[in-house]
Amino acid sequence: MGAADFAWADALRRAHFPPDRNVLSAHITLFHHLPPSALDEVARRLKAFCRGPAPGARLADVMMLGQGVAYRIDSPELMAIRDDLADAFTGLLTPQDQARPRLHVTVQNKVKPAEAKALADALRVEFQPRPFAIAGLAAWHYRGGPWDLATKAMFRG
Repeated sequence: MGAADFAWADALRRAHFPPDRNVLSAHITLFHHLPPSALDEVARRLKAFCRGPAPGARLADVMMLGQGVAYRIDSPELMAIRDDLADAFTGLLTPQDQARPRLHVTVQNKVKPAEAKALADALRVEFQPRPFAIAGLAAWHYRGGPWDLATKAMFRG
């Protein structure tokens, strides 16, 4: 995310995510699990995408996650990047990653549905769709708690 959008989204996440479960900063997930053996190719592909312009994106809506709340991100260009990566890693994707995701930034998860609904209702009161900056792409290693950065590339075009 761009710096201003990241600061806004991460502050919401810190305010509303259960602290014991909040081991990540705000992010948009394209894949949940790519095999570590593919990291060199993932890094090469992310860097290639980032030689071009950043994908356009829009903060589109407040969405319920059942036990949480997120902001939906509309970005055909980011989805095209994701689709290209999915094609490149066909046969290596988990069933979850074989399905196209609903792009979003999670601000709350793993709470009671009534708590999630109350937050969603409160966020909708002042919600206005707006542009949302995508600054780069990254891959992370899951270590059972905090995550470690594996590779990162920033859009330059």
